[in-house]
Amino acid sequence: MARNGKPLEKLGTFMPLADAKEEAKHVTLDFARTKYWLGVGAQPTDGVRFLLERAGLLPPRPLYPNVRRTAEPAPAPQ
Repeated sequence: MARNGKPLEKLGTFMPLADAKEEAKHVTLDFARTKYWLGVGAQPTDGVRFLLERAGLLPPRPLYPNVRRTAEPAPAPQ
């Protein structure tokens, strides 16, 4: 959505404060519509991406994105 605009579609909610009775944070998410929007190129913010990774809709980001992995084994210590 635009900064002060109306959202295109509400895909879910997140309650970051734990409920006093249950002591749990609540997340609701419409998986089908979220998959649709990701499929047509929607780019989630970092916070939303974290929640989608936890829900299993996106693969986790690498811990060290600038480190190249090579097929060669590391040299043996001498």
